[in-house]
Amino acid sequence: MYSTKLLTVEDYENFELIYDDFCAKAAEEYNFELEPIDYDGFLDSVEKKYIDCIILYDNHRLAGFLVYTTAISEAIELNIIHCIDSENYLVHANALLEKFLELTSSTRRNKIVCYPMLGKQKDLISSVVKYGFQFIGIEVLRFKMHGTDSKELFSRARIVELPSDYRVVGWDMKYFNDAVKVIQESFVNSSDALFDPRFKSVSGCTDILSKVVNDVYAKFLPDATSVLLYKECPVGFSFMNITNNSIVNIPLVGITDEHQGKGLSTIMLKRSMDEIINNRVLSNVTEINTTTETNNLQALRLYKNLGFIEDYSYPQAYLPISDFR
Repeated sequence: MYSTKLLTVEDYENFELIYDDFCAKAAEEYNFELEPIDYDGFLDSVEKKYIDCIILYDNHRLAGFLVYTTAISEAIELNIIHCIDSENYLVHANALLEKFLELTSSTRRNKIVCYPMLGKQKDLISSVVKYGFQFIGIEVLRFKMHGTDSKELFSRARIVELPSDYRVVGWDMKYFNDAVKVIQESFVNSSDALFDPRFKSVSGCTDILSKVVNDVYAKFLPDATSVLLYKECPVGFSFMNITNNSIVNIPLVGITDEHQGKGLSTIMLKRSMDEIINNRVLSNVTEINTTTETNNLQALRLYKNLGFIEDYSYPQAYLPISDFR
């Protein structure tokens, strides 16, 4: 009744309809911030092996697909599961998951699987649990440039006075190696390291930061990236990047242990946000967004103090190597 396989050229004509259906629902049903790549761009990514796409036929009709990649990080990143038939959504999604686990069986001996279950994909929690997936709650926060009280809250944010021996400056590549050390120290024992093991090593953090500053994830904003110096030694960083010249993201904020608890992260972030809000070149920016764990109350207070508003949450699923099956 059902059959699953990797997408090939012979499926392209039929696949276009289901991909168009996904694109039409990406924002409303899956909380995508940006439009998915167009159909030709998607096929090009498949052919170049940037992504892999599993498709599902139900009685010879294309009814669903699953996209994953191993090209961006050390993890197997499960990006999306989309099925057309709502009545058979769980059955179809399970069939796609089974094929995914089959195709990645050897790779999963050395790589974890991470799966941000955005939008309606929350309905699949019961399905992925049985395969050994674990979960972290992720909160998405947004600072809206218009239509909210974000700027008013930002203007009234509680900011401590910068202590002597500290100063905050913009990014310079001379700080790269220091940033690797600070980010690795800040994230090595965090939940982020559970679904992105690169945080556990210096070499992994080097890879992450190389991709940040070289525009792999999004366009890097060096002027809006803040560096906290203590006696001229870098001890904290807040990175900023931008997509579509309109949506700014905060991918990483880290500060060494001995300098935490002094309100210095707030100072770094405020300096970064000031650069964005007051920069005429960035006049088309509509929002600044970030994510944190739903139970990280300290981070939530920090962002809310600066005018961020909680938008939505989603389960970040991950399958550890120890749970290989």
